[in-house]
Amino acid sequence: MKLASYKSTRRDGELRVVSRDLSRCRAVPKIADTLQQALDDWDSCQSALEQVYAELNAGTGANEPFVQSACHSPLPRAYQWADGSAYLNHVELVRRARGAEVPESFYHDPLMYQGGSDRFIGPQDAIVANPEYGIDFEAEVAVITGDVQLGASVAECGASIRLLMLVNDVSLRGLIPNELAKGFGFFQSKPASAFSPVAITPDELGSHWRDFKVHLPLEVQLNEQPFGCPNAGQDMTFNFAELVAHIAKTRELGAGSIVGSGTVSNKQGNLHGSSIANGGVGYCCLAELRMYETIETGQAQTPFMQHGDQVGIAMHCDGADLFGQIHNRVTAL
Repeated sequence: MKLASYKSTRRDGELRVVSRDLSRCRAVPKIADTLQQALDDWDSCQSALEQVYAELNAGTGANEPFVQSACHSPLPRAYQWADGSAYLNHVELVRRARGAEVPESFYHDPLMYQGGSDRFIGPQDAIVANPEYGIDFEAEVAVITGDVQLGASVAECGASIRLLMLVNDVSLRGLIPNELAKGFGFFQSKPASAFSPVAITPDELGSHWRDFKVHLPLEVQLNEQPFGCPNAGQDMTFNFAELVAHIAKTRELGAGSIVGSGTVSNKQGNLHGSSIANGGVGYCCLAELRMYETIETGQAQTPFMQHGDQVGIAMHCDGADLFGQIHNRVTAL
């Protein structure tokens, strides 16, 4: 099943069920006005939503064209947005670029921060920020959970996963060092994130959803040029069930909690073999390319995003667009 939220005068948007091919949709106010409402009452809403989804795919019943540019993030705001760092290749590169080792604990205790979730930007909205802050994109996968009890097992956390999305976790790299030096984590350096137009149930992935990982390439374009296509199921040290369980160790999760994978990153060769142009799988953020440059040449050469730059993020399966397209362009503050 595929779900989206159209922008409206309501803060939480208007829920739409979307056809598998992303061509048609239907509002379902008699089932739920918003995605959050559906998540709050998932057990009673799910079957009715699936019936509408079946009708859309069969071309029966009322429908309207699905317009991705009309979408907000599936949850325009959320009770919780927690982002992990499940791809330790990314962490290793960061550390190596500054001559530091990765602590052994990182390999069995996930890194995670709690981001701002009172307001996200839409999948095709502008990133409004000052380029002096070092604007970067981070392409990721995320899950939306149902209610999760305190102390839930990994298996229980896996069963709580309701939906999957793609993410552009915007980062302001120039602000990060001073914030981390305070020992209190990210804040100003993590502005509003954007999520894919569509959230999908895991069964839409078929065999590509296994071990609570998405085993498909995550496609990234920078200014309409290929930038990255690493496989999101490869080199993922902690799967989504484990990431959710990490949170549940000390707290409950409310329905509609979003948990991100962190920047998708695959192990590969050196700078000259890691880019798509040179046969590699490329990168899901500018910082990773800059890390390779620093390691190999002594300094970063690629600039962060400037006004007018645009990032595109998508995922396909057998040629079909799964989540719709994230397109965020940097705009002057």
